[in-house]
Amino acid sequence: MTVRDRMMIAHSLPDPFFGPAQQLHGATYVVEATLLADDLDSHGVVADIGALAGGLREVLAGLDYRNLDDVPDLAGVVTTTEVLARFVADRLVERVSGGALGAETGHLRTVEVLLRESDVAWASCRRDLPEPA
Repeated sequence: MTVRDRMMIAHSLPDPFFGPAQQLHGATYVVEATLLADDLDSHGVVADIGALAGGLREVLAGLDYRNLDDVPDLAGVVTTTEVLARFVADRLVERVSGGALGAETGHLRTVEVLLRESDVAWASCRRDLPEPA
């Protein structure tokens, strides 16, 4: 199951490796969050799609319309597309593991986040969910 949202950010990539992107610039990312499961739950779904969409929005709200150079959780981090995909994936794993999708989550296995920085370039991060207790 996949949901999609977007965020608009500003940031700089302070390393000569990134050439002109060392300067402050903006980006609009299309963000996709996918849940992979072994099976469907008792309702015949992977998860509550609205809850996943809402959880993704909550994670992105802390980044949307922000200069990432000023976000405390990203202090000292070069916020490449790959790093941002990992950041969002880790926050979603925390939410799913914390019960944000409800009690019936034992069949869920993996969270994957894909950030599209353009129609020709994107990065993703896949994280396995912890085994249910």
